[in-house]
Amino acid sequence: MSMDKLIPDCPYPGCFFCVMKEGNPNKRRTSVMKFFRELPSQDDDGQVLPISGLWNTAMAHPNNPEFIELGIFECLSALIWKGLKNRRWLSHDQNIYIPYYAAHIIGSYTMNIEDFAKTAVNAGVIPPLVELLRGRLTWVEQRVAVRALGHLATYASTFSVVASHGEILELCIQLAMSSLEIVYSHFYQHADRRLSYHCDLLTRGMGGVEMESRKAEEWASQLQCWSLQLINCYAFKPDFLSTICKPEFLVKLPGLWGGLVNENSPAGIGLLRTICHHKFGRGAVSSCPGVIDALCNIARSSDDWQYMAIDCLLWLLQDPNTFHKVVEKAAPAVLDLAEISSLGNHKKLGDLILNVLQECIQSHATGRHSISNRIKEDVEEILHSRVRFKWEKSLPKEDLHIKQAATLVVKLEGNSLFSSGNISGAALKYSEALALCPVRSKKERVVLYSNRAQCYLLLQQPLSAISDATRALCLHNPVNRHAKSLWRRAQAYDMLGLAKESLLDAILFINECSQSTDPDLCSRQNKVPDYAERLVKKQMRAAWLFREAAVKHGGIDFEADGGDVNKQATDDSEWETASESDVGHDGRKEIHNDDGEWENDDGIKGKNDKNATRGMVFWSVLRPHYLKGVRVDPKLN
Repeated sequence: MSMDKLIPDCPYPGCFFCVMKEGNPNKRRTSVMKFFRELPSQDDDGQVLPISGLWNTAMAHPNNPEFIELGIFECLSALIWKGLKNRRWLSHDQNIYIPYYAAHIIGSYTMNIEDFAKTAVNAGVIPPLVELLRGRLTWVEQRVAVRALGHLATYASTFSVVASHGEILELCIQLAMSSLEIVYSHFYQHADRRLSYHCDLLTRGMGGVEMESRKAEEWASQLQCWSLQLINCYAFKPDFLSTICKPEFLVKLPGLWGGLVNENSPAGIGLLRTICHHKFGRGAVSSCPGVIDALCNIARSSDDWQYMAIDCLLWLLQDPNTFHKVVEKAAPAVLDLAEISSLGNHKKLGDLILNVLQECIQSHATGRHSISNRIKEDVEEILHSRVRFKWEKSLPKEDLHIKQAATLVVKLEGNSLFSSGNISGAALKYSEALALCPVRSKKERVVLYSNRAQCYLLLQQPLSAISDATRALCLHNPVNRHAKSLWRRAQAYDMLGLAKESLLDAILFINECSQSTDPDLCSRQNKVPDYAERLVKKQMRAAWLFREAAVKHGGIDFEADGGDVNKQATDDSEWETASESDVGHDGRKEIHNDDGEWENDDGIKGKNDKNATRGMVFWSVLRPHYLKGVRVDPKLN
């Protein structure tokens, strides 16, 4: 109930809403202060009403200092303790809602202003929040407790007080790993056993079982991501890294991504990036081969946080103590990205990658941990392409057109071999065409890499297909938006069982189809291609937020997933025939350019530099399919 919905002639003396209507500011301040001081000791019915009103106010005006100065934090802290210690009071009337609202209000008022956070800490909010974090009530209260503690840990002046409660970090690590199972087993799995106040909080009384389930996924994702964000605050301090960098936790971090409903948090990859800032952290990460594999996959993917994985790999390569452990996996991964011009706000990213690899070659030219000849040759090839580009600038236009024509001839030979079923021969022709193709002809090179990726798919060489599709996506303008390369890489990831990566590429492919003017992709206007929908269905089952918990608790049988989603591997976009190498996507001449904090409704903050893979694409393009059953559901066949 909001404070502006005052009922005339209120029968309750000292009613908070009546107090707030007091016209005299001094009288109102005195009355509000008295209300905050006395509320925790009262046992009257209807106490949830002013608390829910305060919740609305805190959400709408989190930077307003009025209540902060009048003792609201002491009041909220006392109410949480009362709910923890007095179960009879908690079960009376609607008091069960009060600890949740109290912790949420604390989080809202402390998310932006450090002085508010200091006031909250001095008022003693941390101990009761820690008890909620322990799970003394339910996962719903854990969610708002970790949110509030995360805000308090963000500020230098209050972090030390949070950290002085030694159990918080361990509790958050366990919660990050177990949060999805907790929400699934305690709420999602059994619709008939759901606590009514949980359902009310999730849907605000405006939804049935289906809406509750969808909101439960969202809240479970937040519980996981906010736990990771709180751990991230600790990870900036070297003293806590030995606790965080346990192998059993590190290996899980790449998989703690919050699912498709996570639109704002870098989650596990964000924490890995912070860990890799430190020498100790890099040593721990480099000793976990599974983490390096996952970082390579994320670096090559269209994930919103791709650049974070790239940063991790570059730092690991630059560290002489970790180089030898990661080079054979990390170097090929970043090499595939060496022609990317920029990624979000990260300019000249390809140049940075190439510089790091050159430094590695020079630093490890000899010795037991010298870089392999294969990687040296790949680096030299890219360096040679840079030299070629400068040389091509001085070429007469006629000579450049001759090279483009020769490239086209060889490519068409490859297309012909592909059509006749000689896939290996076609791949060789595309390689020959790439060697001939002018470096400045980016669009043509995108096509050649993408066509060769298709060949590798059909030759059952998914790693090579991923490499070529990634190179095509890096050259494309805009980056990571070439539809056919996205689809081919999605299929290659599927062959390797990498459901999340396949899903993100398939979603972006569908988004590109919806916007494309290419007749191969938009033949059925505003309709998701059947083969893409099949793949998305399969991967949404495999990458579903609750999948592991559902399998563990016997909620879903995943053995019958999908059908043959690769049946359409040779779809209408098998290969391309574009030959206007210098024409960009807007019809103009392609010009080479040498330059070539997250926050959501609940107030978690950080840096936001996204490509909008999950949020914008998923909700704008796939939401109708999600609601009609593409989303994983226990009843789906």
